[in-house]
Amino acid sequence: MTDVRKVSASAGAEWLLGGFGLLRKAPGGLIATGLVFGLVSAIPMLFLALSPHLVLALQLLIVLVTPVLLGGFVHAVREVDQGRSASPAQLLEGFQNGRTLSLVALVVPQIAFGIVAMVLLLMMVGLDQLQALVAAMEQAQAQTNPDPALFAGFPAGRLLLWTLIVVVLAILTYFYTFVAAPQIMFEGRPAFAAMARSFGACVRNLSAMVVFFLLLLLVAVLMGIASQLVSMVLGLFVGILLAAGIAQILLIAVLMPVVVGALYTAWQQMLAPADGVPVTTQATASGIEL
Repeated sequence: MTDVRKVSASAGAEWLLGGFGLLRKAPGGLIATGLVFGLVSAIPMLFLALSPHLVLALQLLIVLVTPVLLGGFVHAVREVDQGRSASPAQLLEGFQNGRTLSLVALVVPQIAFGIVAMVLLLMMVGLDQLQALVAAMEQAQAQTNPDPALFAGFPAGRLLLWTLIVVVLAILTYFYTFVAAPQIMFEGRPAFAAMARSFGACVRNLSAMVVFFLLLLLVAVLMGIASQLVSMVLGLFVGILLAAGIAQILLIAVLMPVVVGALYTAWQQMLAPADGVPVTTQATASGIEL
C-alpha cells in the first residue's frame, strides 16, 4: 500500500474535529439527512409487533441497504465540504452510476465476522454450556432477586477470553470498511480493492485510529447521556417506549453526520488522490464489478 499516506497520531483528533466542522457548515441539511438515515434504520422496529419473520426480512434488507445509504451520506458530506448544500435525497446517490453492488459488498466483512465469532463461541464454550447459560439467564430474569448459584460452574474465563477476541476482531473488521465508501463513491474503486486499501490505511496509521476511537467513544457517551435526558423529558408526554425510540433516532441524526464527516476527512488525509481525479474505472458496463 505505497499510496497510503502516513499521518500523525493527532490526525485522529483532526478527523473528528473535521466531522464537527462540516456539521457546523450545514447543520440543517446534515441533521435532516441523519434523521432520515436513522428512520430507515428503525423501520424493522415498527413492525416488531406484527410478525417476527417480517422483522427479520426487513432487518436483512436494512443491513444490505445501509452501506449504500452510507455512500450517499458521504456524498452529502462532500457537497457541504465543497460549499454546496446537503439534503436527505442525496442518500440515494449510492444507487447511481453502478456503485450499488460495490457498496452492498461492504457487508461481507461483517458477515464473515459474525460467522467467525459464532464458530469461536461454539469452539471455546460449547453448545451444551451455551444452552445451559441461556436457560440460567431465563430463570434469572423470572426472579426478583436472581440466585448467583444459577451461574455457578459456567466457564467465565473462556467467555471473557472470547469477548476480548471478538472485540479485537470487530475493530479489525471495521478497518476494512472505515474509508472504503469514499473510495467507491469518489475514486471509482471496486469494493474489495477499496476494502484492502482501507485496511492498509488503518493499520499504517494505527496510532491515529486509536486516538480517533477513544475520542469518538467519549463523544458517543456524552451524546448518549444527552439522549437519555431527552428521552426522560419526552417520556412524560408520549410514553417511555416511544420516547426512547425518538431519542435514539435523534441521537443518530446528530452523531451520524459527525462520524461520516470524520471518515470523509480521514479519507482525504490518507487516501484521496492529490489531483482529485478518479484512479480506476468504477464498474463494467453492467455495473456489477466488485
